Amino acid sequence: MRKIQLIVALTSFFAFTSISGQDVSVDEIINGYFENTGGIENWKAVKGMKMTAKVNQGGMEIPIEIVQMTNGRQYTKISLQGNDFYQGVFDGETMWSTNFQSLKAEKADAETTSNAKLDANDFPDSWLDYKDKGYTAEFIGKETIDGAETFKVKLIKEPKTVDGKQVEDVYYYYFDVDSYVPLAMDSEVKAGPQAGMVGRVTFSDYQEVDGLYFPFSMTQGVKDGPSQPITLTEITLNPEVDESVFAFPSGGE
Repeated sequence: MRKIQLIVALTSFFAFTSISGQDVSVDEIINGYFENTGGIENWKAVKGMKMTAKVNQGGMEIPIEIVQMTNGRQYTKISLQGNDFYQGVFDGETMWSTNFQSLKAEKADAETTSNAKLDANDFPDSWLDYKDKGYTAEFIGKETIDGAETFKVKLIKEPKTVDGKQVEDVYYYYFDVDSYVPLAMDSEVKAGPQAGMVGRVTFSDYQEVDGLYFPFSMTQGVKDGPSQPITLTEITLNPEVDESVFAFPSGGE
């Protein structure tokens, strides 16, 4: 894998980056993004993805494995103190997680599961054929993120249900003006103790994996607040995955 420098787009695509910020359109930004990260047809060929990562909590390095597949199938496995905890597991119909105290599998509520079915549209990328998904987008303007000039683009997905009410599912992406790769993404937290706050995910250290480019360094937290660094160590495209891992275990609750 070789790193892509964020200030340099692919040589064959330099002509694209000469577009002025005032004239640029959403589709020009998105086309530039996919062209500079491997090409739309190569992205469409992705049917599965396995990512290994590590996070540091209280001085302890915690390994994480994330698998995402077509039709929304996914899981996150957290290895902690000799146990594997599965979180956000979805087989396309049922969502469940491992309880950290009881170590038993527990099904998610109907609302969470319904929202997970909507998220199935987002693999392998929310922007891939976004219009066909019924999403809409708007170019907002330019904004500086961590010293880098970016194009700010608003993406509106299908409404989700929160506490029994439908709410807009809106994201703001910040694309580097030179390479067109996303440097950050904002969204409003809809539920939980941070409800109403703006969450931010940042992306950096783009590296090549089988001809496609992915960020290997991320942070996740609150905009202008604390965040958790996440370092990816490996990404495998179209991995062989035992389908039984997505199924709700017998004996669960």
